[in-house]
Amino acid sequence: MIVAGVDIGSVAAKAVVLGEGGLFSSHVVPTGADCNAAAEHALAVALEGAHCRREDLAFIMATGYGRRAISFGNGSVTEITANARGAVHLGSPMGKVRTIINVGGQDTKIIVLDDGGTIANFVMNDKCAAGTGRFLEVMSQALQETIESFSHLSLKSKNPAVINSTCTVFAESEVVSLIAQKVPKEDIIAGIHKSVAKRISDMANAAGLKDVVFFDGGGAKNIGLRKALEVELGRQVFVPNIPQFTVALGAALIAYDRAKRKF
Repeated sequence: MIVAGVDIGSVAAKAVVLGEGGLFSSHVVPTGADCNAAAEHALAVALEGAHCRREDLAFIMATGYGRRAISFGNGSVTEITANARGAVHLGSPMGKVRTIINVGGQDTKIIVLDDGGTIANFVMNDKCAAGTGRFLEVMSQALQETIESFSHLSLKSKNPAVINSTCTVFAESEVVSLIAQKVPKEDIIAGIHKSVAKRISDMANAAGLKDVVFFDGGGAKNIGLRKALEVELGRQVFVPNIPQFTVALGAALIAYDRAKRKF
């Protein structure tokens, strides 16, 4: 039996094709203006990678902010539910996952799980870009760096700059001012990561932070942010090999459960 999970985020659409033997294939594309078209494209490429066709799928589960916009799904779940399922399935070598930190393009989510892996609490920052992937993208553009180089440069910092504002617009102005003052670029970036990590840490503590911490979403690919977050949290975090696909994987796992009930 083959199923798929499609996660339509504000920035990227991700698809995972799953079979009884495990993960077959995955693909990510920019969401753009048409959620349905992006989801179709991501799924088509993932299916091609799995050497199967749409009609081979027993169930397609949609999730993410655009889950209701797609025309080809058999069901939908919230990204909170899908993220929890995906994280628990992937697990961590550090122990049982109890807190999930997901940094996406336009929001940040903290999900706290009980001992059985059930969602006990969650908080979400979706009203402001601060503490999200979009915030980091704007800052990298202000410093004329790719998001990849931006991620690694902060690791060279000896004296992180202080970024006082959590507002994207005001923080960008601070960065421009620091550039004019000839503050080393790596110190500015380290300061940005520290500012974002502090905001995420405050959210996590408010939600009831517990070990083990599972860090996913596109923001988890940023090693500078991960290091800063570990400092702010005072503990290690675990990042899976495919942090951007955890939610889509969770949706696929739920799709598998639903499909089994049909047969």
